[in-house]
Amino acid sequence: MKIAVFSARSYDRTFLSQANERLGNQHELAFLEPRLEAKSATLAAGAPCVCAFVDDHLDAETLATLHDGGTRLVALRSAGYNNVDLAAARALGIVVARVPAYSPEAVAEHTVTLMLSLNRKIYRARDRVREGNFALDGLIGFNMQGRTVGIIGTGLIGLATARILAGFGCRLLASDPVHQPAFEALGGSYVEVPELLRESDIVTLHCPLTTTNHHLIDHATIAGMKRGAMLINTSRGGLIDTRAVINGLKSGAIGTLGLDVYEEEDGMFFSDQSNSMIQDDVFARLLTFPNVLVTGHQAFFTVEAMTSIAETTIRNVSTFEATGRPDHEVQAD
Repeated sequence: MKIAVFSARSYDRTFLSQANERLGNQHELAFLEPRLEAKSATLAAGAPCVCAFVDDHLDAETLATLHDGGTRLVALRSAGYNNVDLAAARALGIVVARVPAYSPEAVAEHTVTLMLSLNRKIYRARDRVREGNFALDGLIGFNMQGRTVGIIGTGLIGLATARILAGFGCRLLASDPVHQPAFEALGGSYVEVPELLRESDIVTLHCPLTTTNHHLIDHATIAGMKRGAMLINTSRGGLIDTRAVINGLKSGAIGTLGLDVYEEEDGMFFSDQSNSMIQDDVFARLLTFPNVLVTGHQAFFTVEAMTSIAETTIRNVSTFEATGRPDHEVQAD
């Protein structure tokens, strides 16, 4: 089957080509650099399958163009699918598949890396030492052992994060409609979100973005947080109201902030913007804070995760070609 791979970077070419080869070279991969949106969808004409990433736009107009070009399957190389109009896809008869799990440890380890880097001021210490400044003023942190960490969402990534933090000797709280025995076995306790925010020295987000939890962290929830707490988001940018967080940083309600995602990252992340001015004034303001650490949606980016993503994507296409249904189909609500 011909697969039109949009938003294709060098690493996508490498891992998808290797996975296709390992699984028998069943498919023809056409790598396309443009992001998938309505005006670029015609590039997929003649391809029964389109492979898309989290920053591709699969709205009704894009899907209609894909359908007219013969696309029958959208194979997402991501877990999230909020960038796809599932109702429109269903109406057009386009099947949508995803990669539900690849390497939860990759995201969990990056999450804890942000915590440690913010706590021990690693990014500031590095810059000082490079300038010959070995003073310790302003670099003091705290022991992770005994600190309370609140985990919102205890799916695979939340659980992997909890396992690491349990090793540090942290007190673990969580909020999730589904209680996981594996989390409780680590000594963790489930509480409601207000109690979690009130008690936690560190709050980390690991829940999917839905219509009901958009801006889960806003002015009201920040007011209910333990003053000076650390806030980490490696899940979805829309979980955080960035303007409210900026006000929280300015007032000291939020002590430190670590982000791997941003609610307006679309069109900015996953590309080199170093030779242009950042046009997003809110994001630019965020970068001025000395107690903020932002990475560009790289938490998933390990060899193990990329290998798993590529193999699951290729298998989704192979199963669809053989049976008419992929292994991991996304259903419209």
